[in-house]
Amino acid sequence: MIKIKRIYETYSPKDGQRIFVDRLWPRGLSKEKANVDLWLKDIAPSPGLRKWFSHDPEKWSEFQVRYQRELDNNKEAVQLLRTQLKTVTITLVYGAKDKQHNNAVVLANYLEK
Repeated sequence: MIKIKRIYETYSPKDGQRIFVDRLWPRGLSKEKANVDLWLKDIAPSPGLRKWFSHDPEKWSEFQVRYQRELDNNKEAVQLLRTQLKTVTITLVYGAKDKQHNNAVVLANYLEK
C-alpha cells in the first residue's frame, strides 16, 4: 500500500515506512521531527526538471510525462521502492505545498502500475 503525505504533516504509526522523495531537505525542519525512515534523493526529479516545473500547475501534464521518463531510466531506485512495497506500507513524503501537483503523486501512480 502506498500513502502520500507532506513532510510537515504529523507522523502516524499507520504511515509504515516513511520515504522522503525530494532532492532537497525542507528548510526549518529537523530530520528528527520529520520522522523519515529513508531519504531517497535518487528517486526525485532531476534538478533541471524540478526547476523547469517550478510547481506550475499549467506544466503538470508535461511534468508527469518527463518525470515518468526519468523513472523509466532509474530502475535501481524504483526497484528499491517496489521491493519495500512487497512487505510494508510506505508513505511517500514530499515537501511541496501543492498536494495535487508534486512528484510524490506521480511516483505513487508510477509504482501502482
